[in-house]
Amino acid sequence: MEILKHCIRKLMYSIPLLFGVTLISFVLMVYFGPDKTYDLLGRNPTIEEINEIRHQLGYDQPFFVRYFEYIKEVLLFDFGYSDSTGEKVTSILAKTIPVSIALQLPGFILGNVLGILLALFAAMHRSTWLDKLIMSSSVVGMSISYLIVIITTQLIFCSSYGLNLFPVYGWEVNSLSDYLYYITVPTISSVFVALGYNTRFYRAVIVEETTRDHVRTAKAFGHSASTILFKHVLRNSLIPIVTRIVFSIPFVIVGGALLLESYFGIPGVGLTAYDAITTGDLPVLKAIIVLTTLMFILVVSLVDILYRVVDPRISLK
Repeated sequence: MEILKHCIRKLMYSIPLLFGVTLISFVLMVYFGPDKTYDLLGRNPTIEEINEIRHQLGYDQPFFVRYFEYIKEVLLFDFGYSDSTGEKVTSILAKTIPVSIALQLPGFILGNVLGILLALFAAMHRSTWLDKLIMSSSVVGMSISYLIVIITTQLIFCSSYGLNLFPVYGWEVNSLSDYLYYITVPTISSVFVALGYNTRFYRAVIVEETTRDHVRTAKAFGHSASTILFKHVLRNSLIPIVTRIVFSIPFVIVGGALLLESYFGIPGVGLTAYDAITTGDLPVLKAIIVLTTLMFILVVSLVDILYRVVDPRISLK
């Protein structure tokens, strides 16, 4: 019951954020956005024809009338039909979001799990050559552009100049083997980029935790290094780790998918967003922006609950 009340309270606090984002997106993309009047008219339209089309599109309505119509679209999550394909926007998202999740999930999980393991290993051997090697490799991974990583992995694994083992483009998944065939190279690209950032962040958190008084006390009582590391250090490091993982979810699904799906030709929400930007498909862009906002609100509500799960001593306020 306490968790339910907390969720409701968090959602109530998120209402101003939702209104703020929708207001900005409305002003930039709708109110001052492209005028579609002349796209729907033939050559040399009359004033009456122009006014009639503008009335049908609602351009002659006052600002707040148009904004509340936009809010209605957001609340009902009904953004009409795509300007490019004529397909219903919700149908497009229903097809593309599962593809993006299926594409990003392996790399997201591996990037975080391997980052935590490497950070623990580096922290256990702090100031040794192993620690320096891991941290230097992390800097290299952070320094290379995501785009360069994608192109390089395509050349190595997907082209005749390299191993030519995996497809460079497309998405035809009908079985588990097909799925593994198509996600292997995108996953390698995602893990390579994420691993550097994750390892450095997690190592910093873990090393800071090793300087706490309770860790020194555990060492004084003769606990083994593995017990101290996993029971005392890692457990107390979970809150910043969980925060980083959870708050990266919206950006990974939408932002990270944008490059991957564009270069690998995978029909997910990232490629849909890219196509919508290049063609000026406002209904699809509006839906993706609102979807990202809703995901962020959900993450903010979820993270405090996860804090309570990893550390029951934390109270929900």
